[in-house]
Amino acid sequence: MTMKSSRREFIRRSAAVAAGTFVLPQIIPSTALGMGGKLSPSDRIVIGAIGTGSQGTGNLRELLKFNKQLQFVALCDVDKKHLENAKSMVDIVNGSPDCRIYGDYREFLEKEKLDAVSIALPDHWHGIIYTEAANHKLNVYGEKPICRTIKDGQTIVSAVKKNNIIWQTGSWQRSLFNFRRGAELAINGRAGKVKYVEVGLPDGGKGIGTPPVMEIPPELNWEMWLGPAMKVPYRGVSHWDWRWILDYSGGQMTDWAGHHIDIANWGTGLEHTGPVEISGHGVYPPEGLYNAPVEYDFLCKYANGIEMRVANAARMPHKMGTTWYGDLGWIHVDRGDVLTASDPKILEEVIGENEIHLYKSDNHYQNFIDCIRSGNQTIAPVEVAYRAISVGLLGEIAMTTGQTIKWDPDKEVILDNPRASRLLSRPYRAPWTLPVV
Repeated sequence: MTMKSSRREFIRRSAAVAAGTFVLPQIIPSTALGMGGKLSPSDRIVIGAIGTGSQGTGNLRELLKFNKQLQFVALCDVDKKHLENAKSMVDIVNGSPDCRIYGDYREFLEKEKLDAVSIALPDHWHGIIYTEAANHKLNVYGEKPICRTIKDGQTIVSAVKKNNIIWQTGSWQRSLFNFRRGAELAINGRAGKVKYVEVGLPDGGKGIGTPPVMEIPPELNWEMWLGPAMKVPYRGVSHWDWRWILDYSGGQMTDWAGHHIDIANWGTGLEHTGPVEISGHGVYPPEGLYNAPVEYDFLCKYANGIEMRVANAARMPHKMGTTWYGDLGWIHVDRGDVLTASDPKILEEVIGENEIHLYKSDNHYQNFIDCIRSGNQTIAPVEVAYRAISVGLLGEIAMTTGQTIKWDPDKEVILDNPRASRLLSRPYRAPWTLPVV
């Protein structure tokens, strides 16, 4: 797109809102001024986005509501149509057609001088691009699950810590009242001492089927979309159905582990550790391209005696969500403001001044912005997100091998099982490799 055509397109698209448009001042990122990770309240955060598909656009739309606190200046995607739509959104809010676009994240990271980046990509890209963003010392709003493999997650966590950046995971349930309240009641023993937790995740997946080989859309860079994954013909899976293919994701189980397992960990104080034993089984499509499990059920045992069962909702008494079981009752949370208990009086309990008060955030995006300014940790930091998805990934390994897995949550290694240990990582297609931290 030329500069002239870009400006004409901007004028055309923004005509309906012309009366309210304004030109924002040029923003110089704090990184360019040597200000480190903290910004004062008067500074506007300079931000970009990598990945402008469905979730990426959703995050972009929400972050643009904070345009008085931040400014989007650049976007990157392997699909030109996604880029055009996202650029239109940004340009109208900015009152300018000057938001820059890229088709290659490497060029984006090298050329742009930013404070932060919002990233929403298929899971198989997370290890490389999250690590690269951290190595460029950008504060990251990163979608869950943060990794496709344990090895990817370990590398991302190391990069975030080494580069001392602010990280917010898109596990936004932590910023909703009912999830925080339920976890706070559980961790303070209002249902008694918790010994067992159930985590219900969505049923199903794509199931049996193999779409035909198709012509690659002219707007899509399929080779770049695949990146480190195995080279295969295009079958129209690039914008949603990749979720049901194990090369790119673990299906509903890994997609939702970063939500409900995360809440389960929050209410049991297990955010910085992992299980010591994992066993279970899954039901996989017998044939076809879509090979993620359509049913799954695994049990995790922790060193402190807690057991956590993770399964698709149809197998669970409370269906979706997280349920903590104590010796005095149970507490259940789910989306739709669901917060129930075995005895309604449990929900009326007051948390005392000297009890555990969990981190409070009323808006997930505002929390990210506030922490960039303050340098404080976000409500969904990187290790917490990694520990949540690692439960799902270990469950996946147990189901794949059909074996009981022994895990050392401190050293983060599988014990005495070379076959299972090989599944802690996946080979990357040349020339792609995990970045050095």
